Amino acid sequence: MTCWYEGPLAAFDTETTGVDVETDRIVSAALVVQDAPGTRPRVTRWLVNPGVPVPAAATEVHGLTQEHLQRNGRWPAPVMYEVAQALAEQAAVGRPVVVMNAPFDLTLLDRELRRHRASSLSRWFERSPLLVLDPRVLDKHLDRYRKGRRTLADLCAQYEVALEEAHDAAADAVAALEVTRAVGRRFAARLERLSPGELHTLQAVWHAAQARGLQAWFARTGTEEIVDPAWPLRPDLPAAA
Repeated sequence: MTCWYEGPLAAFDTETTGVDVETDRIVSAALVVQDAPGTRPRVTRWLVNPGVPVPAAATEVHGLTQEHLQRNGRWPAPVMYEVAQALAEQAAVGRPVVVMNAPFDLTLLDRELRRHRASSLSRWFERSPLLVLDPRVLDKHLDRYRKGRRTLADLCAQYEVALEEAHDAAADAVAALEVTRAVGRRFAARLERLSPGELHTLQAVWHAAQARGLQAWFARTGTEEIVDPAWPLRPDLPAAA
């Protein structure tokens, strides 16, 4: 039987107005589907006019200006529906979806659905669960004592994956997918017997442990930042915009 990391995978990524999942907005998104390693992926892209100002700091990261998005982006409501539908289609066929730092992208999508569709992301997966593979969680658990950061660029360097056009949603999704396959191969002895469903459950446990460790480190260093242990989606907050 083909191991999950040698089989069909999808990957999802977003670019946003900032890093606050409760108030920031999605300005672009991409879903990449690859049937087998080495095959050409099918890419779906979305460009969004968020309807709010796009900070210069965000534009510096992804290159999308407010003027460009106003001129070429679509309104959020239909886009968020299409994105959720596309992810639900992956869930329906049992194809795992790679999402680097999943609680960020998936929570942002959930808040956009609540904001513009009076819906939630979880409603799309009531019949078929979304199976998420998060290379950040996987790498941090499997190679926990390696020092240094674990951004997508760092993981690409660690696993010798090319990252072209960083901070383009499609390019980042492709790179995250390839990193995830590389993680699977490097740690095959520990991963090959696990199904995507089992791995999804384990990642929730691993992420919670990682969050507790980071929270303890913050406490020791006097940092007041709160680390959310929820994965792959943060619970809704009453103060969500």
